Amino acid sequence: MVSRPHGNKLVNRVASEKVRERILSNTKDFIKLSINLSMASDIENIAYGAYSPLEGFLDSEDYEYVLNSMRLSNDIPWTIPIILDIDMKLRSQISVGDELLLYYNDIPVALLEVSDMYKWDKWEYAEKVYSTRDTKHPGVSRTLSRNDLLIGGKVLLLNSVPSEFDRYLLRPIETRVLFREKGWKTIVGFQTRNVPHLGHEYIQKAALTFADGLFINPLIGWKKVGDFRDEVIISAYEALIENYFPKDSVVFAILRMEMRYAGPREAIHHAIVRKNYGCTHFIVGRDHAGVGNYYPPYAAWEIFDEFPDLGITPLFIRESFYCRKCSGMVNEKICPHSESDKIKISGTMIRQMLLEGRYPPEYMMRREVARAILKFENPFIR
Repeated sequence: MVSRPHGNKLVNRVASEKVRERILSNTKDFIKLSINLSMASDIENIAYGAYSPLEGFLDSEDYEYVLNSMRLSNDIPWTIPIILDIDMKLRSQISVGDELLLYYNDIPVALLEVSDMYKWDKWEYAEKVYSTRDTKHPGVSRTLSRNDLLIGGKVLLLNSVPSEFDRYLLRPIETRVLFREKGWKTIVGFQTRNVPHLGHEYIQKAALTFADGLFINPLIGWKKVGDFRDEVIISAYEALIENYFPKDSVVFAILRMEMRYAGPREAIHHAIVRKNYGCTHFIVGRDHAGVGNYYPPYAAWEIFDEFPDLGITPLFIRESFYCRKCSGMVNEKICPHSESDKIKISGTMIRQMLLEGRYPPEYMMRREVARAILKFENPFIR
């Protein structure tokens, strides 16, 4: 059975056509505020229910609860503060009760009803969310570059920001209908910011052996330098699904959201979002949403013990490797052979080969997937 939305209600904060026309015909009546693409994506995720039960950006009370207890003030699990920051210079121009028109470039994205304005301690945020104050952490450096004043309040979506990947976009209400039409009762969600190698495929198929369907949902949005470009990730997964998955066993759709590299907290956040899409289970990587050596090896698994009321079942599938004697992908639970027979699938090694224009060995990556990546002159973010 498709999972219930987080908080038991799928949020809808999309303006009706009548309300939208009224607002857009009177834009001069509102204070205008510019936002970046990540904020616009967060607004869409709120409006279409991917961030249920949130109806807007966090006020100070919920912000403090999420930061310190990883729950909203009503005790619903929530681990990543969804916040809107503005320049302190605007404080005298905005008051609680005002309605702001939020623009991305020239697109009026949403109306925000201001319910709170408050300062935040960015170093405290970094310590709580990322478990480090090291400015080399991409999430920490991004946090420190933000403005000093936060605004809380409900949002009303007026326009989505178009992108070249819109044909791959499904909203939670759409995936829920699709899963029901397919007759799927158990749906496994898979989060990724990478192209698939054989280790990923092994994990996905291991989960699919007991579930009705697999929901591959790559994150499309801001990522750090050196990560794969969005179009490369999509192309690689199209090749994998077309050639190596049974027809109708997989739904592929993108998630427009920035990568935060927040390790354990982000693992819970990713699970909640896929729960809102209708998934009953969620694959959690050993170093899920990690970067460098900032998080203990199994921290992203252990944090789920703190959330027995999460409402989605995490799947902790062991790290896989290629075994020469088994002649295939296995993990430590099912392979009895010596270390000399095991070949670990190194993402770093694969990246280097692709950077040099070389095909990784077929025990690391499908030839069709590598071909789909290498058709791009530079597959990586610079």
